Amino acid sequence: MGDHFAIELSKSRRPVRSPNFVRLEHLRCLRGSEQVAAICYRLGKRGIEFLLVRTRGRRWTFPKGSAESGLTNAQAAALEAFEEAGVHGRIEETAFTRYIRVKRPGRSSEVEVIINAHLCEVSRLAVPEEDDRHPTWFSADKAKKRLKQDRDHDYGDDLARIVDRAVARIQRLYREGHAVRRSAHKAEVIEIQNAQMTAIGPQEMQKKR
Repeated sequence: MGDHFAIELSKSRRPVRSPNFVRLEHLRCLRGSEQVAAICYRLGKRGIEFLLVRTRGRRWTFPKGSAESGLTNAQAAALEAFEEAGVHGRIEETAFTRYIRVKRPGRSSEVEVIINAHLCEVSRLAVPEEDDRHPTWFSADKAKKRLKQDRDHDYGDDLARIVDRAVARIQRLYREGHAVRRSAHKAEVIEIQNAQMTAIGPQEMQKKR
């Protein structure tokens, strides 16, 4: 079983030193070329809601970006969720699905980018580091509509299917007895808490719960 990590977000707090300690500024220097996305959600009186952010082109999307050399994809996705949406929460180490984005750098060329989607349960939001992202909560149906707006039909449908798959996974996890919390060692989650990343073993995670 791999290690569990916490990215601590409050820079005013004194970092807790551990052998696997990594500074946030070091994480930013490790960005690679592979893409990752954080599918952020919360459960409330209105049911499952998803957190979307604005792109520079003003479209709605999931917090996402390049993977990080030296980090797992989940760690990189957690960093994107924090920077773009101010997310504090728990993100699964293993991607629950993947989708493809086709980029067209030239008129006659296409590049397929595979994006690994990681489910992230949000506990609270802080002010994002990136401006003009406008993180906003939507119901599943409204999130699918926003994701389809101003996009190629096929790509919009792919994004909407990510929401459907996320809903199915969340419902299954909670039918199994809130498995995201009670079986965190099986889900291999990363806790997003402050500006450092520290390894947290199963015993420490049990104490935190």
